[in-house]
Amino acid sequence: MSNQSCQEYFILLGFSDRPWLEQILFVFVLIFYLVTLVGNIIIILVSCLDPSLHTPMYFFLTNLSFLDLCFTTSSIPQLLYNLGGSDKTISYTGCAIQLFMFLGLGGTECVLLAVMAYDRFIAICKPLHYSVIMHTQLCWKLVSVAWGVGLLNSLVMSPVTMKLPRCDKCRVKHFLCEMPALIKIACVDTVAIESTVFILSVIIVLVPLSLILISYSYIALAVLRIKSASGRRKAFNTCGSHLTVVSLFYGNIIYMYMQPGNNSSQDQGKFLTLFYNLVTPMLNPLIYTLRNKDVKGALKRLIGREEVKL
Repeated sequence: MSNQSCQEYFILLGFSDRPWLEQILFVFVLIFYLVTLVGNIIIILVSCLDPSLHTPMYFFLTNLSFLDLCFTTSSIPQLLYNLGGSDKTISYTGCAIQLFMFLGLGGTECVLLAVMAYDRFIAICKPLHYSVIMHTQLCWKLVSVAWGVGLLNSLVMSPVTMKLPRCDKCRVKHFLCEMPALIKIACVDTVAIESTVFILSVIIVLVPLSLILISYSYIALAVLRIKSASGRRKAFNTCGSHLTVVSLFYGNIIYMYMQPGNNSSQDQGKFLTLFYNLVTPMLNPLIYTLRNKDVKGALKRLIGREEVKL
């Protein structure tokens, strides 16, 4: 394979070293992907169609569901195609688009979860001023910042990663065009780009996580000051769903990137990437639906309207 071929396509090795596992994964990935699509579309429709959910909290939740739809769709269809047959290739353009979307949407979700934590902080700690502080213009600005940070991350890192010379190395030891996997097959010194990746990771991952932890520290203190047990339970329920989503998303990212770069951790990294790229977006709608009375009530009202029309 010549270097010219690397400018045309890559080979995503994925789980090809375990052919027996590919068939099982195909079934599970397909089911999980369909559930992810249906669940997030329902959340978006319910939040948009029910007037009682036209609040900042559900505005951010709608953005999260839309982001999860894009996040999974950026890689899962390609994974299903590769799992379903012997062809493991992806075009150079397709790889570049996948990398761009993966970096952008991942960065956006980090910041968006911090924005949602800030929203819960205002709701719990300053309930009387909530509607004044979290006005429509501020909500749009916060969401724009989240999407802007993700876009900037992609614009900086995607071209640098794709332009790395790879000589005759076109076999990516992953099921998607993820930045660390593409950097590993470069045939030049990558210390500079790895340092840049580390700095951006600190900014995009750890800074929002720090803001989330600070917000929930204040929320915890505010909840402890509530005298009634029912009041504390209500305050916890408004934050429990978001805190669960944050734990799933950040827990997997931090655990994965702290693993040593050996073969076993590479295999482990594939499954962890699959988890936060597919399982977490699938669980998000379930978490917000099962733990949230407002969403369940809105869903029942919408179903009731459809039954009346029929």
